[in-house]
Amino acid sequence: MLRKAFGGLWRPKNPHSLDHLKYLHSVLSKNQTVNESNKSLLVETIRSIAEILIWGDQNDSSVFDFFLERNMHSFFLKFMDQKTGNNYVCVQLLQTLNILFENIRNETSIYYLLSNNHVNSIIIHKFDFSDEEVMAYYISFLKTLSFRLNQHTIHFFYNEHTNDFPLYTEAIKFFNHSESMVRIAVRTLSLNVYRVKDERMLKFVTDKTAAPYFSNLVWFIGNHILEIDDCVRNDADHKSMNKLRDVVAEHLDHLYYINDILSLNIASLNRVLSDHLLNRLFIPLYIYSFARNSIPTEDMKPYVSPVVALFLLCQVFLIITHVPLVRLLAWIIIAGDMEVFTERGATLYATSPRRKGMVKPSFMAPPEPLDKLLAKNILSADSDSDSDSEPELPVSSSVSELTKLPSPFHVPGIASPDPSLLSITDEEKQLLLSEASFSLENRPFLSALFSALDYSDNDYFQLFSLCLIYAMQVNTGINKELLESIQIPSKNSQELHFYNKTLVEKMIQLASAGCQYDSRVRLVTLEILITSLQMILIRDDKSILMDEHFAEVEGAREESTLILRNFYKSEEIFLDMFEDEFREMNKKPLNFEFVMSDASLLLPPTGTPLTGIDFRKRLPCGEVEKTRKAIRTFFLLRKLSLSLQGLKETSLPLSNPDSFVQAGDVLDLNNSDLLAVTVVSKDGTRQRRFLVVDLMQLILIEPDGHRLGWGVAKFSGFLQDLEVTSDKDDSRCLYVTVHKPSSGNSKGTPTPLLSAAFTFDDHIRCMAAKQRLTKGRTKARQRKMHLIAKLLELPTTVGTACPSPPHHTLSSLRQGVRTARRARMGSGSNTPANSPRHSVDTGGPSGSYRPLFNANLRVPGAAAMVRAREAGRVSPRRSRERSLSREASPVMESEGIRMEPIPRNQEVRGHEGEAQEAQEETSFEAGTTWYVGEGAEGGPTEDSSCVTDSPRRGAVHDV
Repeated sequence: MLRKAFGGLWRPKNPHSLDHLKYLHSVLSKNQTVNESNKSLLVETIRSIAEILIWGDQNDSSVFDFFLERNMHSFFLKFMDQKTGNNYVCVQLLQTLNILFENIRNETSIYYLLSNNHVNSIIIHKFDFSDEEVMAYYISFLKTLSFRLNQHTIHFFYNEHTNDFPLYTEAIKFFNHSESMVRIAVRTLSLNVYRVKDERMLKFVTDKTAAPYFSNLVWFIGNHILEIDDCVRNDADHKSMNKLRDVVAEHLDHLYYINDILSLNIASLNRVLSDHLLNRLFIPLYIYSFARNSIPTEDMKPYVSPVVALFLLCQVFLIITHVPLVRLLAWIIIAGDMEVFTERGATLYATSPRRKGMVKPSFMAPPEPLDKLLAKNILSADSDSDSDSEPELPVSSSVSELTKLPSPFHVPGIASPDPSLLSITDEEKQLLLSEASFSLENRPFLSALFSALDYSDNDYFQLFSLCLIYAMQVNTGINKELLESIQIPSKNSQELHFYNKTLVEKMIQLASAGCQYDSRVRLVTLEILITSLQMILIRDDKSILMDEHFAEVEGAREESTLILRNFYKSEEIFLDMFEDEFREMNKKPLNFEFVMSDASLLLPPTGTPLTGIDFRKRLPCGEVEKTRKAIRTFFLLRKLSLSLQGLKETSLPLSNPDSFVQAGDVLDLNNSDLLAVTVVSKDGTRQRRFLVVDLMQLILIEPDGHRLGWGVAKFSGFLQDLEVTSDKDDSRCLYVTVHKPSSGNSKGTPTPLLSAAFTFDDHIRCMAAKQRLTKGRTKARQRKMHLIAKLLELPTTVGTACPSPPHHTLSSLRQGVRTARRARMGSGSNTPANSPRHSVDTGGPSGSYRPLFNANLRVPGAAAMVRAREAGRVSPRRSRERSLSREASPVMESEGIRMEPIPRNQEVRGHEGEAQEAQEETSFEAGTTWYVGEGAEGGPTEDSSCVTDSPRRGAVHDV
């Protein structure tokens, strides 16, 4: 009772209660003057108040009632007005308010905090912004308030009667602050303000703040661009790459911010912003700089290098999609003339009519800083909007009509009407456009863009010219009629009947230059060129390229093939590089927006990897990288050639993993070569498996306990990635490592798919397995080298290490085997009618059957699956040889698998000689290479009729 009577003079035990808030109120009442002795107490008190208010928001509404009744906000203002220990207390005040507005969820509580205009008083308080901590908490507080803006809370911040909006006007004053965190917060806050759908507030923003803010923003962006140009001019050695990346990233943030504003579709705001961008940045700095050498009559300063200007224009079209802005800018590039730099040009290029006279487009500073301009505009009674006192024209329609003309200043004459304006069918328009002669006359900016495509020493300019053309093709804000007026189809063009021959010829010449030895055309340039060329020439897999131009493309492809022939080697590294480059190219399709945001492209092309630049974006260094570039160039030109012919790639990749045995596949092991092995992994686990060496794969199989003669593949890996070493201490053991196919750009040592010790029953089986694995690896790699040689159209003799591919085809080989089988089956066969082999021989529904393994390729001493042989299936000669080769030891059976004794060496060599003479190498369509055995007379051997039954993918059965 006594504590309650004295109004909370004693500190309550429960910190989360109304009594505790009353106690804190008494502390504030007694310490209204800040000094060195009590500032720590006040800071702790303010922090505790925030904690209680958040608790009260969720548990006790009387807490906020008491906070308002005692007007505790007023204490905060008193503390901020005092100088002693001001920053120390102000930081805690701002932090407390930030925490409150971030965590309170009850709308009524929010209204309590925003009432009495105390928050606006805190916003306009003159804090000591030289203190970085005060600045950080202040701007964070403003940003947090902006997230609370909506149609209901906007009236707490915007006072319609006093024409005041301190939350917005105070925040945008820091748009060019030295700290990037502050600039980002200002951009976020302004976007949150623009998103509030309140007409009076938006009218205030447009009339009083838009022109001052956007003029200063454009000036700030322009100076930032001059800083980028300075870095490019003074850093030819790539020593200041980090600084260049930072300034480019900041510029891209500005463009995304501008696009976010324009995407809100606030017409009055967008007109002001678009006009400032066009007449104060894009025309005088971007357009003039990249075409400065083509217009010697104009002398405007400042300007940037043509490469930087092209880079900036690319970014505009890749990021901004606002129709009036990008369409006008594209029109200037395509059909603009010298009048764009005059006062009349500025008037006609404005996105809305103006009563006030327009000045000549120029990059110049605003008349006054932003804070002074805002103060003048807010105090002035007249509206500063350019659209208030004048009737507005529909922006989209006026821009659409403007861009249908061949020139924005000259109406087409009667003698040569524009086909797009005639009342004729679309087919007739296309025909007229295709027959019309294209000319660069009176198109200084388009002429400068085309001239930049001419290859001289490197692709420094050509890369950005191609990117600008591509960016205009894919920009959704540019109408297709605008690009089709110069015979360049856009992404939205439906049917193609024409193309710009001048442009295509320049692009093909650049592609040809990239196929020369020691060419200085980078891979990224070729990739962008081919993508843009496909967009120009191909629709619905149909090409409209003329024969003479297609012959030039084929010539470039043949050049790339000849260059790659010079790097063709029998060493193992070439095959690995060939497959790695194909995987890398298909794994990472080119992302143009990401590529063009790379600041390293602004610097002259370099060939050293020490700069950290991606391989595709620099010149090759050394023979290995030159080989990689030749391989990638061959892939790109081959892809272009096939797409122009409407063909699909059938030869790449060299091996399709989906066509091989995968782990988990169920296999028919009857009459297959098996080798019992104990697999000891690195963690010490031991597993009993059976080893199978296919033509292209190493497979570890576990017998199926439910079906005799069947097994489950537990591991499969490619022989070409195999590494085998013997154990010096144990003659029965091999160390086997199967490496994972990796990309050429992978960093570090890749994790192997399998790394284990293989222990066999005796040293002879171990030696036989090692020989089989080693030879299998060599032959697997040779087969793929054959395929590469075929792709490169190499002559039949390419060296002993890589013999030429066989002349016969797989279809003819199959046909001969099937004919012989049918002849034999017609004479009499005991094959059951329901056997898969019967369906193959008779052309039944299971005609897709093919064997997994050939009996001719059995490893000497391997364990083989044996099944009951039907009468008449084994020839007397084969039976006699098999009986002679066996020893007198008893037959061992385990888990349905019959183990055959090891034959004598002389007989093994004899059988191997027969098998070697009887087998032919060939390549399967899906990429797998198989052996097909044939007899001396051209027919199949007896073993070839006893191969394993399998319907797909090499003895893989879906069970």
